[in-house]
Amino acid sequence: MPDTRSDEADLGRRLLAGDTAAFDHFVDVFRPKIYNYSFAMCGQPEDAEEVAQDTLLQVFTHLHQLRDPDRLKAWVFRIAKNACLTKRRHSVFVPGPELSLDELLPTLDGETHRLEIADWSALPEDEALRHELKSKLTSAIRQLPEIYRPVLLLRDVEGLSTEETAHILDVTEDVVKTRLHRARLAVRKQLDQHLRVREKSNGRL
Repeated sequence: MPDTRSDEADLGRRLLAGDTAAFDHFVDVFRPKIYNYSFAMCGQPEDAEEVAQDTLLQVFTHLHQLRDPDRLKAWVFRIAKNACLTKRRHSVFVPGPELSLDELLPTLDGETHRLEIADWSALPEDEALRHELKSKLTSAIRQLPEIYRPVLLLRDVEGLSTEETAHILDVTEDVVKTRLHRARLAVRKQLDQHLRVREKSNGRL
């Protein structure tokens, strides 16, 4: 299994050394990541495209400010976060109404979250299902309130550490852990409801 962290650190060192090929590789690797993050946060492909372009420009303009190549991804996503916030403030697209997290979380019973878990193992492992679940996952993430969405994207999608995520979002590590837990519960509920409906329609329940 490739060591992604090591590869990113090596890429950071090559960028700082002025390796031309490293710049092209950086764009190939990070542009889709930045776009996907920005699209999930901004909700519009036009805005996400502009954020991706602006982030890449800022990265190359301020590359000398990268102090630690091992932190390349965290540094890039902090720039992307700020670019996305700026874009949202000036976007011509008005964000749609957000659901409250309580609407997405499992039913609360006393102090315990109750969540009926669908039988995921009973589902066929085919390409159509994987595509279906990926689409549903993307939708579930985009429905999260804005304070929870970036935590899930940075921790679970991009694989950044709790410390790095806290630094990017300017919050404490405890806040990251709390928001991530609640975000995961909410997304899990959305996916589970979808799968239970699917199982029922296939006569498994």
